[in-house]
Amino acid sequence: MAMKKLLVASMLLGSSVAQSAEQFVVDDIRFEGLQRVTLGAALLQMPVRVGDTIEQKDVSELIQSLFASGNFEDIKVFRDGDVLLIKVQERPTIASITFSGNKAIKEEQLKENLDASRIQVGESLDRTTLSKIEKGLEDFYYSVGKYNASVQAVVTPLPRNRADLKFVFTEGVSAQIQQINFVGNEVFSDEDLRDKFNLQADVPWWNFFADKKYQKQVLAGDLETLRSLYLNNGYLKYRLDATQVAISPDKKGVYITLDIDEGDQYSIKDVQIRGELLGKRDELEQLVTIEGGDIYNGAKVTALEEALKRKLGELGYAYPQVNTIPDYDDDSQQVSLIVNVEPGKRIYVRNISFSGNTSTKDEVLRREMRQMEGSWLNSRMVERGKERLSRTGFFETVDVQTVRVPGSDDEVDIKYTVKEANAGNINFGIGYGTESGISFQAGIQQDNFLGTGNRFGINAMMNDYQKNVSLEYRDPYFTLDGISLGGKVYYNEFEASDANISDYTNQSYGASLTWGFPFDELNFFEFGVGYDHNKISNTQEYYQIEKFKRIHGFNIGDNVIELDDFNWSVSWTRNNLNRGYFPTAGSHQRASFRMTVPGSDAQFFKAQYDVRQYYPLTKDHDFSLLLRGRLGYGNGYGTTDNGSDQLLPFYENYYAGGFSTLRGFRSNTVGPKAIYLDYSGGNNPNLIGTDDAAGGNAVALASVELIVPTPLASDEVRNQIRTSVFVDAGSVWDTEYDLYDTDARYIQDYSDPSLIRASYGAALQWMSPMGPLVFSVAKPIKKYEGDDEEFFTFTIGRTF
Repeated sequence: MAMKKLLVASMLLGSSVAQSAEQFVVDDIRFEGLQRVTLGAALLQMPVRVGDTIEQKDVSELIQSLFASGNFEDIKVFRDGDVLLIKVQERPTIASITFSGNKAIKEEQLKENLDASRIQVGESLDRTTLSKIEKGLEDFYYSVGKYNASVQAVVTPLPRNRADLKFVFTEGVSAQIQQINFVGNEVFSDEDLRDKFNLQADVPWWNFFADKKYQKQVLAGDLETLRSLYLNNGYLKYRLDATQVAISPDKKGVYITLDIDEGDQYSIKDVQIRGELLGKRDELEQLVTIEGGDIYNGAKVTALEEALKRKLGELGYAYPQVNTIPDYDDDSQQVSLIVNVEPGKRIYVRNISFSGNTSTKDEVLRREMRQMEGSWLNSRMVERGKERLSRTGFFETVDVQTVRVPGSDDEVDIKYTVKEANAGNINFGIGYGTESGISFQAGIQQDNFLGTGNRFGINAMMNDYQKNVSLEYRDPYFTLDGISLGGKVYYNEFEASDANISDYTNQSYGASLTWGFPFDELNFFEFGVGYDHNKISNTQEYYQIEKFKRIHGFNIGDNVIELDDFNWSVSWTRNNLNRGYFPTAGSHQRASFRMTVPGSDAQFFKAQYDVRQYYPLTKDHDFSLLLRGRLGYGNGYGTTDNGSDQLLPFYENYYAGGFSTLRGFRSNTVGPKAIYLDYSGGNNPNLIGTDDAAGGNAVALASVELIVPTPLASDEVRNQIRTSVFVDAGSVWDTEYDLYDTDARYIQDYSDPSLIRASYGAALQWMSPMGPLVFSVAKPIKKYEGDDEEFFTFTIGRTF
C-alpha cells in the first residue's frame, strides 16, 4: 500500500497548516468519517473532481469549501497514491437546548436569538457561532451594569454524534451608581441637572422612577434629556464634550463624569417660513406660536415642525420635509429661524384593507373610515378612522400603517390591523359583599352580533330581590348616514326589601323604541318613546308612599296599585375616548332627559348627566387619572285630579351605595331613610326614623381614580387587566319631603345635600373570556350613624 501523504495537517475552525505537495491528477476521491452527511452532498461542496490536476492551493480551496457547508468541524486531506483521501469530523447535531441562571433575560427572548443564529434542536452545532452568542449576551449584561456577569455554553457529547447544549448564566448584581459629576456647568447647578436624570446616585424611597442601577440605555436617555434642558432654555450651542464612565475595581460601582460646554443663551429674532408653500402661506404662518424676543425653545421648534407636517399631511402630502435652519447673530445673541418646507408629491390612497378581524365583517370596519379610497391622503382622517375603530369596543388594539405602492411615487395603501376583543359574553355574574352576601345574574350579550356591529342581548337576572328578563336589539347603522334604530322589551319583578330598600314589590313590563343620529364625529343624539306598566304591592305604609298614594287618589290601605306611563326621551352623548376598551385619555359625556307624556298615571321627568374624563400622566399612558361624576334630578309636573302637585314616583327614586355608585357602602343604603308616622299620641303624629332606604329625587356622585400598571402582569396580558386606587364620594337627597325633627337624623337627610359619604379603596378589572371580571376593596372614610359598610365586592359581567 502506498504511503499516505498528509497534504494539509489540520483544518479546525478554518485554520490550516499547509505542507509541501506535488501536483498530481486525482484518480479517485474517498471520504472517511461521514455519518449524517451523504457522500454525494460532500462531493457537491468540493471544487475538485476526479481527473483534475491539483496542487497545494487547490487543497486549501477544497477545505474552505467543505467548511463553508457548515457540516464539519475538523478536516484533514491526504494523498494515497493518486487517490485524494479526506478525513472529516462532522459537527454534532444539537439534541437539546437548556438554560440555567438566566433571570434578566426570558427564555423566549433567548430562543428567538438562537433561532436567528440557526442554533436549534436538530441543526449542526457551530462552535464559532456559540462564541459569538456568548459574547453578545455578556455585552448585553454589561449594558445594564452587570459587569460580573458571564455566559458559558456547555456542550455535552452524546452517542451518535449528538450533543446537549446548555447555556449557564452567572448574572451577578448590577453595578450601582456611586457618583454623577458635571464639569463646566454654570447656568444650572449639579443638583438641578441630577434631578433631571432617571439614573441617580442617591435615590429617596418615594422616587419610584429614579434608578440607582447603571444602564447604558437609560444613560443615553438622560443625556438626551440634558440636551433638551439646555436647548429649551435657549442654549443652542450646548455641547457634551465627553462622557466618562469609570468602574470600580470590584465592578460593583460606577462613576459618571460629564464634561459640558453650555455656550451662550439665544433669543428669537424672527421666524420665516420658506419653500413651496402651495398657496397656503397664511394657514401655515398661523401655526407659528414663536414670537420675536422669546428665549429659544427647542421643544417649541420641534412642535412647529410637527404642526406643519400634520397640516401638509391633511392636504395629501404624506412625506413632507420640514427643516429649521438657525441663522445666528453672535453679537446680539439672537437667532433667526428659517423654516424650510418641501411638501413633496401629493399622495393618493389606492386601497384600504383590514386584517385581524376574524369575526367582524369588513363592512363594519369600513363604515368607520373617514379616509376614502381614490382621494388624496389625509393623515387626520386616517387617524380618525383608527380612533373610531377603537371606540367601538370591538377591538383590544388597533394599528394603522401607510404603505407605498411599489412602482408608484404618488400612491399608498392604508392597512388597519386589529385584535378583536370579547365584544360578546355570557353574562354570568357573581357578587359578594361583607354585608350583602352572594347574588347571581345571567344573560347573553353580544355587542357585535354575528360580526355585524349590531347589539343583541337576552338577559335574565335572578337573585334575592330581582327577577328580570329583557330582549334588546340595536342597529347603529340602520341607514348609510349613521341613523341608528333600536328596541327593547322587558319584564321585571323587584322586591325592594331584599335590595336594602324600604319594602314594596313592583311587577313591571314595558317596551321602548329608540333612534339616533350623529351630529358630528364626537356628538350623538338619540330619541326614544316607551311604555311602562308598574304593579305595586306589599307596600310598607311609610310616609313617602302614603303621600304618593294620597295625591293620586289611592287609599292608604290599598295593597295593590297599578300605573301606566307613556314616555319620551332625548339624550346627547359626546365621546372622544382614545379607545372603547380600557381607555386612558379623552372623555365620555352623556346627558339624558326622560319625561312621561301628559295623561300618564304618573307625570314626572328625570334628567341626568354623567361624565368620565381620563388624563394620561405618563407618555406611554401607564399611569392615568380618571375623574367621574354624576348629577341627577327628577320631579313631578302638573297636578293630579284632586289638585295636588305631582311627585316623582317612589319606584323611580335615585339610590347610591354599592359597586356601581359608591363603593364601600352597601347597595342602595346611602341617602334618605323611610319615615313612619305614629298616630298613637293623637292627631299630631310622631316621626319614627328607620334604617330602610327610601331614596331621593336628587343625586350627586364623584370619583377620583388613579390607574396604575398592574403588578406582576406580563406584557401579553397588560392590555386585558386594569388596576386602580380610588376615592368615591356622593349624596342622595329629597327636595320635596319637607319634614323637620331635631331628634331624627334620618329626616335631616331629606333636604341636606351636604351629608356626603366618602370611601377609598382599590380595584382590579380583567377582561376574562366570560366577560368583565371586577374585584374591589373599599372602606368608608366618611359615614353617618346607620350607614352600612361594605368592604369587599367581586363581580363578573359588570364594569365600572
